[in-house]
Amino acid sequence: MFFRRLETRWRGSQPRKPLKPPPAWRIAPTGSPNAPSVAFRTVTVYVEAEQLDAGLVRVLESPQEVGTVELVVRRPAEGEREVLDEGVLDLEQGLVGDRWRPARPGAYGDMDDGRAAQITLMNARVIDLVAGDRERWALAGDQLYVDLDLREENLPPGTRLQVGSATLEVSDLPHTGCAKFTARFGSAATRFINGKERRNLRLRGMNTRIVEPGTVRPGDDIRKL
Repeated sequence: MFFRRLETRWRGSQPRKPLKPPPAWRIAPTGSPNAPSVAFRTVTVYVEAEQLDAGLVRVLESPQEVGTVELVVRRPAEGEREVLDEGVLDLEQGLVGDRWRPARPGAYGDMDDGRAAQITLMNARVIDLVAGDRERWALAGDQLYVDLDLREENLPPGTRLQVGSATLEVSDLPHTGCAKFTARFGSAATRFINGKERRNLRLRGMNTRIVEPGTVRPGDDIRKL
Protein backbone atom coordinates (compact mmCIF):
# COMPACT_ATOMS: atom_id res chain seq x y z
CA MET A 1 0.00 0.00 0.00
CA PHE A 2 1.20 3.47 -0.81
CA PHE A 3 0.47 6.34 1.55
CA ARG A 4 1.31 10.03 1.64
CA ARG A 5 1.87 11.34 5.12
CA LEU A 6 -0.03 14.46 6.06
CA GLU A 7 2.71 16.06 8.10
CA THR A 8 4.90 16.94 5.12
CA ARG A 9 4.33 17.09 1.37
CA TRP A 10 7.40 17.19 -0.87
CA ARG A 11 8.00 19.11 -4.06
CA GLY A 12 11.41 18.47 -5.54
CA SER A 13 13.90 18.39 -2.70
CA GLN A 14 12.23 21.05 -0.54
CA PRO A 15 9.55 20.19 2.04
CA ARG A 16 6.37 22.22 1.86
CA LYS A 17 4.81 23.85 4.90
CA PRO A 18 3.04 21.16 6.98
CA LEU A 19 -0.69 21.03 6.43
CA LYS A 20 -3.07 21.72 9.26
CA PRO A 21 -3.95 18.35 10.86
CA PRO A 22 -7.53 17.10 10.70
CA PRO A 23 -9.73 17.85 13.72
CA ALA A 24 -10.30 15.36 16.48
CA TRP A 25 -13.56 13.42 16.22
CA ARG A 26 -15.59 11.70 18.86
CA ILE A 27 -16.85 8.22 18.12
CA ALA A 28 -18.90 5.82 20.24
CA PRO A 29 -17.58 2.47 18.99
CA THR A 30 -20.34 0.36 20.56
CA GLY A 31 -23.98 0.11 19.59
CA SER A 32 -25.37 0.89 23.04
CA PRO A 33 -27.60 3.99 22.94
CA ASN A 34 -26.00 5.14 26.19
CA ALA A 35 -22.43 4.44 25.16
CA PRO A 36 -20.13 7.36 25.92
CA SER A 37 -18.35 8.92 22.98
CA VAL A 38 -14.59 8.48 23.00
CA ALA A 39 -11.92 10.69 21.53
CA PHE A 40 -10.65 9.59 18.14
CA ARG A 41 -8.08 11.40 16.02
CA THR A 42 -7.93 10.74 12.33
CA VAL A 43 -4.81 8.95 11.16
CA THR A 44 -2.70 11.38 9.18
CA VAL A 45 -2.05 9.19 6.15
CA TYR A 46 -3.68 9.44 2.75
CA VAL A 47 -4.05 6.76 0.11
CA GLU A 48 -2.20 7.54 -3.11
CA ALA A 49 -4.02 8.20 -6.37
CA GLU A 50 -2.50 5.14 -8.04
CA GLN A 51 -3.93 2.83 -5.39
CA LEU A 52 -7.34 4.49 -5.63
CA ASP A 53 -7.44 4.03 -9.41
CA ALA A 54 -6.40 0.39 -9.08
CA GLY A 55 -9.17 -0.25 -6.56
CA LEU A 56 -11.92 0.99 -8.86
CA VAL A 57 -12.20 -2.44 -10.51
CA ARG A 58 -13.37 -4.02 -7.25
CA VAL A 59 -15.83 -1.18 -6.63
CA LEU A 60 -17.43 -1.78 -10.04
CA GLU A 61 -17.94 -5.43 -9.11
CA SER A 62 -20.39 -4.51 -6.32
CA PRO A 63 -23.65 -6.50 -6.38
CA GLN A 64 -26.42 -4.82 -8.37
CA GLU A 65 -29.64 -6.35 -7.03
CA VAL A 66 -29.10 -7.51 -3.45
CA GLY A 67 -26.28 -6.30 -1.24
CA THR A 68 -25.39 -6.06 2.44
CA VAL A 69 -25.48 -3.32 5.06
CA GLU A 70 -21.95 -3.16 6.45
CA LEU A 71 -22.14 -0.25 8.91
CA VAL A 72 -24.84 1.94 10.50
CA VAL A 73 -23.69 5.28 11.88
CA ARG A 74 -25.49 8.23 13.41
CA ARG A 75 -24.18 11.71 14.08
CA PRO A 76 -25.63 13.01 17.35
CA ALA A 77 -23.77 16.31 17.01
CA GLU A 78 -21.22 18.01 14.77
CA GLY A 79 -17.98 16.02 14.88
CA GLU A 80 -19.50 13.02 16.67
CA ARG A 81 -20.22 9.53 15.38
CA GLU A 82 -22.00 6.56 16.96
CA VAL A 83 -21.61 3.14 15.34
CA LEU A 84 -24.87 1.29 15.93
CA ASP A 85 -25.94 -2.33 16.30
CA GLU A 86 -29.40 -1.20 15.16
CA GLY A 87 -30.73 2.01 13.64
CA VAL A 88 -34.34 3.18 13.63
CA LEU A 89 -35.43 4.93 10.43
CA ASP A 90 -38.33 7.33 11.00
CA LEU A 91 -40.32 9.23 8.38
CA GLU A 92 -39.91 12.57 10.17
CA GLN A 93 -36.70 12.19 12.18
CA GLY A 94 -34.62 10.24 9.68
CA LEU A 95 -32.18 8.02 11.57
CA VAL A 96 -33.41 8.46 15.13
CA GLY A 97 -30.77 10.23 17.22
CA ASP A 98 -28.98 11.67 14.18
CA ARG A 99 -28.54 15.42 13.81
CA TRP A 100 -30.20 15.52 10.36
CA ARG A 101 -32.99 18.06 10.04
CA PRO A 102 -35.23 18.66 7.03
CA ALA A 103 -34.24 21.47 4.69
CA ARG A 104 -36.60 24.29 3.83
CA PRO A 105 -39.24 22.94 1.43
CA GLY A 106 -38.14 23.71 -2.11
CA ALA A 107 -34.49 24.12 -1.13
CA TYR A 108 -33.51 21.27 -3.48
CA GLY A 109 -36.06 22.02 -6.19
CA ASP A 110 -39.65 23.15 -6.61
CA MET A 111 -41.09 19.73 -5.81
CA ASP A 112 -38.74 18.88 -2.94
CA ASP A 113 -40.13 18.38 0.56
CA GLY A 114 -36.82 19.06 2.30
CA ARG A 115 -36.06 15.35 2.83
CA ALA A 116 -33.97 14.65 -0.27
CA ALA A 117 -30.85 14.09 1.86
CA GLN A 118 -32.54 12.37 4.80
CA ILE A 119 -30.37 9.24 4.64
CA THR A 120 -27.06 9.06 2.79
CA LEU A 121 -25.52 5.82 1.58
CA MET A 122 -21.92 5.14 0.59
CA ASN A 123 -20.51 2.10 -1.15
CA ALA A 124 -18.55 0.12 1.45
CA ARG A 125 -15.91 -0.81 -1.12
CA VAL A 126 -15.25 2.86 -1.86
CA ILE A 127 -14.89 3.93 1.77
CA ASP A 128 -12.71 0.89 2.45
CA LEU A 129 -10.49 2.03 -0.39
CA VAL A 130 -10.16 5.69 0.59
CA ALA A 131 -10.14 5.28 4.39
CA GLY A 132 -7.55 2.50 4.54
CA ASP A 133 -8.95 1.28 7.85
CA ARG A 134 -12.50 0.20 8.73
CA GLU A 135 -12.30 2.15 11.99
CA ARG A 136 -12.17 5.36 9.91
CA TRP A 137 -15.23 4.64 7.75
CA ALA A 138 -17.56 6.64 9.99
CA LEU A 139 -15.54 9.81 9.42
CA ALA A 140 -17.08 10.10 5.94
CA GLY A 141 -20.28 11.28 7.60
CA ASP A 142 -22.81 8.96 5.95
CA GLN A 143 -25.36 6.91 7.87
CA LEU A 144 -25.35 3.66 5.89
CA TYR A 145 -22.33 1.93 4.34
CA VAL A 146 -23.49 -0.78 1.98
CA ASP A 147 -22.02 -3.35 -0.37
CA LEU A 148 -24.20 -2.45 -3.37
CA ASP A 149 -23.68 -0.91 -6.79
CA LEU A 150 -24.79 2.71 -6.35
CA ARG A 151 -24.17 3.77 -9.94
CA GLU A 152 -26.86 5.98 -11.42
CA GLU A 153 -27.53 3.50 -14.22
CA ASN A 154 -28.27 0.83 -11.61
CA LEU A 155 -30.19 3.05 -9.17
CA PRO A 156 -31.72 6.03 -11.00
CA PRO A 157 -33.66 8.65 -8.97
CA GLY A 158 -36.96 7.24 -7.82
CA THR A 159 -35.61 3.70 -7.31
CA ARG A 160 -36.75 2.15 -4.06
CA LEU A 161 -34.56 0.03 -1.80
CA GLN A 162 -35.54 -2.37 0.95
CA VAL A 163 -33.04 -1.85 3.77
CA GLY A 164 -33.72 -4.04 6.77
CA SER A 165 -37.43 -3.49 7.40
CA ALA A 166 -37.41 0.07 6.02
CA THR A 167 -37.77 1.36 2.48
CA LEU A 168 -35.72 4.19 1.00
CA GLU A 169 -36.17 6.11 -2.25
CA VAL A 170 -33.20 7.43 -4.21
CA SER A 171 -33.38 11.21 -4.65
CA ASP A 172 -31.99 13.25 -7.53
CA LEU A 173 -29.85 15.43 -5.25
CA PRO A 174 -26.14 14.77 -5.97
CA HIS A 175 -23.86 13.77 -3.10
CA THR A 176 -20.32 15.05 -3.67
CA GLY A 177 -17.07 15.35 -1.74
CA CYS A 178 -16.33 18.61 0.07
CA ALA A 179 -13.56 20.27 2.06
CA LYS A 180 -14.35 18.14 5.10
CA PHE A 181 -13.94 14.96 3.06
CA THR A 182 -10.60 16.26 1.77
CA ALA A 183 -9.39 16.98 5.32
CA ARG A 184 -10.27 13.46 6.42
CA PHE A 185 -9.11 11.44 3.43
CA GLY A 186 -6.91 13.68 1.28
CA SER A 187 -7.15 15.62 -1.96
CA ALA A 188 -6.41 12.53 -4.08
CA ALA A 189 -9.50 10.82 -2.63
CA THR A 190 -11.66 13.86 -3.37
CA ARG A 191 -10.41 14.04 -6.95
CA PHE A 192 -11.00 10.31 -7.29
CA ILE A 193 -14.66 10.47 -6.27
CA ASN A 194 -15.50 13.87 -7.81
CA GLY A 195 -13.90 13.44 -11.24
CA LYS A 196 -16.35 14.35 -14.00
CA GLU A 197 -15.77 11.05 -15.74
CA ARG A 198 -16.86 9.25 -12.55
CA ARG A 199 -19.82 11.35 -11.42
CA ASN A 200 -22.32 8.75 -12.62
CA LEU A 201 -20.58 6.12 -10.48
CA ARG A 202 -21.67 7.91 -7.27
CA LEU A 203 -18.38 7.08 -5.57
CA ARG A 204 -19.12 9.61 -2.83
CA GLY A 205 -22.50 7.98 -2.30
CA MET A 206 -26.10 8.99 -2.81
CA ASN A 207 -28.96 10.73 -1.05
CA THR A 208 -32.24 9.03 -0.20
CA ARG A 209 -35.47 9.70 1.66
CA ILE A 210 -37.39 7.30 3.90
CA VAL A 211 -40.73 6.16 2.46
CA GLU A 212 -41.42 3.28 4.87
CA PRO A 213 -40.08 3.39 8.44
CA GLY A 214 -38.30 0.46 10.01
CA THR A 215 -35.05 -0.77 11.51
CA VAL A 216 -31.70 -1.59 9.97
CA ARG A 217 -28.75 -3.56 11.30
CA PRO A 218 -25.29 -4.44 10.00
CA GLY A 219 -25.62 -7.67 8.05
CA ASP A 220 -29.14 -6.88 6.78
CA ASP A 221 -29.87 -7.17 3.09
CA ILE A 222 -30.27 -4.07 0.96
CA ARG A 223 -32.44 -4.98 -1.99
CA LYS A 224 -33.47 -3.12 -5.13
CA LEU A 225 -37.27 -3.16 -5.46
